[in-house]
Amino acid sequence: MTVHPLKEEDLKRHPVVEDKPKARYSYTAGQALSVFLNGLKEGKILGRKCTKCGRIYVPPRMYCEDCFVPTSLWVEVKDEGVVMTAVASFISWTRERLDHPEIVGTIRLFPSTARDYVYPGLFHRICCSYEDVRNMTIFGKIVKARWKPREERTGSINDIECFEVV
Repeated sequence: MTVHPLKEEDLKRHPVVEDKPKARYSYTAGQALSVFLNGLKEGKILGRKCTKCGRIYVPPRMYCEDCFVPTSLWVEVKDEGVVMTAVASFISWTRERLDHPEIVGTIRLFPSTARDYVYPGLFHRICCSYEDVRNMTIFGKIVKARWKPREERTGSINDIECFEVV
């Protein structure tokens, strides 16, 4: 695998908008995401289950993407899963260069019972080294959520600090 790190001139080639709009937005999490976020505050990962096909959606969906019927059951899934995808980013979400990359990827969470299937997966930070991603040794590893202490949780996806290899 060849790595091509970004250079400072690569970032300067793109136009930069100096003006900051005064737009104000009001966003609501909605029914499914609100319950999901409240679950995170309690240290639980909750999904919605389709009673027709049995698929559990994490993050939760109000309708099954396969059956086109409402998902009707809330189900707690394990805070463990397997790494399906991973990428190392040397650029922060504010476009600042990072000295150490942030590793993010998709975690396919394990269901609470052997008969269930959790889909599609939770996109989150993974506590691993850049070498684990570059050498592709992180893929397929079993990981577990590292939770913030209970008193620091706010009902945010960041209540899970990252997923770390078991």
